[in-house]
This record gives sequence, structure tokens and C-alpha cells, in this order.
Amino acid sequence: MAAALTRRFDGKVVLVTGAASGIGRATVQRLAREGASLFCVDIEAEAVEAAAVEAAALGAPALARVCDVSSAEQVEATVAACLARFGRLDALCNVAGILHMANTHEHTLEAWERVLAVNLTGTFLMCRAALPHLLAARGAIVNVASTAGLRGMPWGAAYGASKGGVLALTRTLAVEYGKRGLRANAVCPGSIDTPMSSGAQIPAGADRELLQRILPLDHARGPETVASVIALLASDEGAHVNGEDVRVDGGMQA
Repeated sequence: MAAALTRRFDGKVVLVTGAASGIGRATVQRLAREGASLFCVDIEAEAVEAAAVEAAALGAPALARVCDVSSAEQVEATVAACLARFGRLDALCNVAGILHMANTHEHTLEAWERVLAVNLTGTFLMCRAALPHLLAARGAIVNVASTAGLRGMPWGAAYGASKGGVLALTRTLAVEYGKRGLRANAVCPGSIDTPMSSGAQIPAGADRELLQRILPLDHARGPETVASVIALLASDEGAHVNGEDVRVDGGMQA
């Protein structure tokens, strides 16, 4: 498989958040195989270091960095560290995210605020810090949203709201900076087998028929299926794609 991949990212630097597991880790591996220099970011220290080691084993210059993306100070320091190490930034892949499922009438404010802080505010903070450097490189942003931002997801009030916000933010960036050479797109995964999704628990007594709304036509797929789309959108082959949200959901919303 690796031998068949193109080298679309030779000479390019990509920062990936949520790099320690799931879609983020799969994205790091995909981009490493395609020649990228990688700045791997996550809140989980050991796991993100392991992701960087894997990327290096695939021949990619890679560095790990611990960062809580909901912290403006940590985000600014992280982007500065990436520039100090690699001297440029060509693409930003915002994959970091958390999921909390609960009946909306039982959803705590604390959980609501934390989900939005990571999924939406964290995406905004990373984009804000990276934008000057991405504009200089005429680069790309790929944000990971969700099918939950396109269609009602039972028990996912905070998650769906945060991902809907990511989609709106992505379109804003695309319009605001498109004439300056920056592209911003989003992917909307659905029914992807990741540690986050497999660890989610629906509330006790919930109507399980509602689960049909979030199931694919065939079966769940691995995170590498999303990573391949992220790579396309971040690469020069996606040069005429801007402001889009691309579903990767097995037809669940067709």
C-alpha cells in the first residue's frame, strides 16, 4: 500500500491535532507515507510521542507536542514551536475532539462547556494561531466535523452543536481568505471505528431505534478511510476545493 501512494507532501509541513489516536493518528501515518514533515499535537503525552515515533519510522521528520487545544496560551506556544522547528506551515489538520452522550435534559453544563471548548473553540484557536503562516504558504486547513453537525444526532446535543459550529467556521475561513490563496474544508465522518466512538455510551433506557439514524448502509470503517480524504483536501490536488464539507459516512446520509 505504501509503495502505491504519491508523495504529495514532499517539502510540506503539516500540524495535526488529536494525533495520538483514531483519525488523527491515521492522518499522521498517511501524511508521513506521502512525505510530509509532521508536528503531532495531542493532550496525551505518551500516545502522541508514539505517533511521532511511528511517523519517523515511515521516514517523516516528526515532532510531538503536548497541548490542550482549548487553551489559547498553549495553542499559541504550540504553533510557535512548530515554526521554530520547521520554519513554515503548509497545512493544519484539526482532528482533536471529544464526545459526550446524554439525554439533553440531563446534560450537565460542565460537560457542554468542555465539549465546545475542545471541539469548537480549540479548532478556532488553532486556526487563528496558524492563519498568518498558512497565508504565507498559501496553504490549507482541514477541520474534522461530523455528520452530527449536518443532521440531528440523538443524545449528542453538545457534540452536534460543536461540530455544526466547526462547519460554519470552516465556511467563514474559506470565504474570508480564499482570495489570498488559503483553502479551508471540513470532513464529516460517520460510523468510523475509533477509540472515541467505541467508548461512547448511550443513556440508560434510550430508544435504540434512534441508532438507525447514525448507522451506515454497510458497516463501520477504520479511521484510515477518513485520513485519505483529509490528505486529498490538504494537498495541492484539492486546489479547487474550498469551503466544502465532505461526508465520509458509508452513505448514512445519502
